[in-house]
Amino acid sequence: MTSTVRTPDFLASARDSLPGFGLYIHWPFCAAKCPYCDFNSHVVSAIDFDRWGRAFEAEISRVGKDTGDRVLNTVFFGGGTPSLMPAELVARILSNVRQTWRAANDLEVTLEANPTSVEARRFKGFVDAGVNRFSIGVQALDDPSLKRLGRLHSVSEALSSIEVARSLVDRVSFDLIYARQDQTRSAWARELKEALALEPTHLSLYQLSIEDGTAFGARHAVGKLRGLPDAELSADMYETTQELCENAGLRAYEVSNHAQPEQESRHNLIYWRGGDYLGIGPGAHGRLSNGRTRRATVAERAPTRWLNGVEAGGATHEVLQLIDRDEQAAEYVMMALRLNEGLSIHRYAAISGNTLCEKTINLLVEDGLLWSEPDRIGTTARGRLVLNAIIRELI
Repeated sequence: MTSTVRTPDFLASARDSLPGFGLYIHWPFCAAKCPYCDFNSHVVSAIDFDRWGRAFEAEISRVGKDTGDRVLNTVFFGGGTPSLMPAELVARILSNVRQTWRAANDLEVTLEANPTSVEARRFKGFVDAGVNRFSIGVQALDDPSLKRLGRLHSVSEALSSIEVARSLVDRVSFDLIYARQDQTRSAWARELKEALALEPTHLSLYQLSIEDGTAFGARHAVGKLRGLPDAELSADMYETTQELCENAGLRAYEVSNHAQPEQESRHNLIYWRGGDYLGIGPGAHGRLSNGRTRRATVAERAPTRWLNGVEAGGATHEVLQLIDRDEQAAEYVMMALRLNEGLSIHRYAAISGNTLCEKTINLLVEDGLLWSEPDRIGTTARGRLVLNAIIRELI
């Protein structure tokens, strides 16, 4: 097979290890619905936290009966806005988790947080409850953009929240959105340099996407969302992102995620490496393997129906399907090629029972879209710009 020269992979020591086993807990409530957000999040006037705590405990007990002998590597509180949860509820859930599974010695417990001053005051309680990693939704470093994105915090609050989180735990990530309305390449470069000046160990940097079912999606459909960058400008901003982060020592270990060595999100790596994970909470997804079979699960999306279903003792998850070998292999390609470390050709063959087309791989390598080395292929910087096309060619 044709090879290309590539720089040493800072994940090389970990990339061939077992993907791990994770738990995702979905908190579906937010203080406000952001106009770009298509996540399963809801704004309500009142929440019975004790009732929700009992429901989470019941679901943990239910799924733990099938998986309790496994070592749990990660827990991720996502949403919605988990930082709106009382710290006592987070502690209650984590206590139940530790009673249900054998926790890894280095169990990673991430909580997504909004950087309002009210929520930042809860960070100490979350850490006391067992959280050891924060993912903070900063989204922009100028106040007019934050207002346009529907965010409830200011830049000063965001910077203060990052400082508070860093004073409590070693592992803090924050998010930014680029390719926003009327944003230029130079303006994004200045904003990203401001972020990098904070010396983060992990950044999640996403291009603004317009999704159906969102307020932005509705505006865009009738031509009222003006100033969005075209494909060429978006690609230029992506290249700027890679260059500045690389120079700052935060390599893109995944298409949208940048980290210093050993600071990657271990929970998200489970997804991208094709590992097993449980999803608990409204709309949460899971992937579970048993021998050669693998199944996908999804929970009821509506919070009230989910809660009532748990309390009634009924199943809140439906098996979407038993994922056959071809589908497992395709999913592995789609997820693993998002990673800088790429995918294992031998693992693909073990999953699918077939081999990837060597001729196709060689052509993509010759075109500068893939790199290859013994047992591995992955996308080049140029290839990541056309990732979906590469995936189609391979599968």
